[in-house]
Amino acid sequence: MDQYKISSGDREILRELAKKQYEYSQTEKNKKRIQEWYAHNSLQGERPMIHLEMWTFAQEIIPQRLRCEGEFAREIETNLYVNFLNQELFDDDRVTPDHYPLVYDTHFTLFNIEVKKREADGSLGHEFVSVVEDLEDDYDKLKQTDFGVDMESTMAKKAVLEETFGDILPVKIKMDCLYSVPTQMLVHFMKMENMMYNIYDYPELFKEMMGRIADDTLAYYRFLEEKRLILPTVAGEFLGQGTWCYNHELPDEEEAKKRPLTTKDVWGFMDSQETVGLSPEMYEEFIFPCYQKISSQYGLLSYGCCEPVNPIWDRCISKLENLRKVSISPWCDEEFMGERLRGGKVIYHRKPSPNYLGVGELLDEDAVRNCLRKTFHAARGCKLEITQRDVYTINHDISKAKRYVDIIKEEIENNWK
Repeated sequence: MDQYKISSGDREILRELAKKQYEYSQTEKNKKRIQEWYAHNSLQGERPMIHLEMWTFAQEIIPQRLRCEGEFAREIETNLYVNFLNQELFDDDRVTPDHYPLVYDTHFTLFNIEVKKREADGSLGHEFVSVVEDLEDDYDKLKQTDFGVDMESTMAKKAVLEETFGDILPVKIKMDCLYSVPTQMLVHFMKMENMMYNIYDYPELFKEMMGRIADDTLAYYRFLEEKRLILPTVAGEFLGQGTWCYNHELPDEEEAKKRPLTTKDVWGFMDSQETVGLSPEMYEEFIFPCYQKISSQYGLLSYGCCEPVNPIWDRCISKLENLRKVSISPWCDEEFMGERLRGGKVIYHRKPSPNYLGVGELLDEDAVRNCLRKTFHAARGCKLEITQRDVYTINHDISKAKRYVDIIKEEIENNWK
């Protein structure tokens, strides 16, 4: 496939970066972090793990480093930087992999509806174009969900990458966590206000639609199993919400050689940020049955993103028996969740407000420390993880971001017990 061709000049650049990534992966610090992640996710960790998620402000760091000319080569160059820049620039706990991970080119198009959006000029702002507005009138637009895999493109990319730098950095086909966010998909073709109106106007039809989403998702999972596309999620595979799958509880590559894996052998992720306007009772009635049916397919589960989970914890989320991590967002009641998670088997996955790092040219170090100490108090007796997400600018100041990570380390060293 011509779109995956890499020129000789771009090849040398990628080989140089591949060597750099591999060297970072072999450092003792990196290897130690891998073992710390295994212990942490198994509820045996000695300290909170830290991750500064870079992708939201990567435009301030990566583009000026890119030297490749070809479009595909620049995509791979970007990915190589993403694999090791956290270790090089911030020294958080993100692990640099000793390989180049490549996922299968799969797709899942809910109800075969093409999602369209309008972008705002010069801004991250956008709006989704509503395809389904009145659920009763537009129900015939909910066609059969389309899903599949493009093996040809996957293997073509793998062959090109192996030829380019496979002798330096192995290329491995991997699978990130199984990721399902039904209410986000709804909002993408329905808009939030229409979703709310339709719950009120057509409650039974809305429930029927949610049931179809669950059934179509499970059909997709059965397809992945039949095609033997389910791969282990026991190491550095991405888990959603800024964390990774390191664990010894789910089947590994050796077990996968003996038998086909199923969805119950891997880690899954779900969230429902779009339903914060629903009461806990309405979430339980209209949303949770779909989420419970899908999440029951996973071996381990992580739940939540920016939504506060405390309103629906007792009625719903606490009933998910395979839950291992839950997001404690800036809008979550930290004390409430600390009480619920203390001494249990669910990791308190804290997401501090992005304002501490993303707003202003200088860090308010006292504010950062006070925020962390509040979290430490609320999460005492829990297994704690800290992921800083949703920072869209660091004011082009890498030292500011590095200092932010250092403050978190200092506070853990001095105040976490």
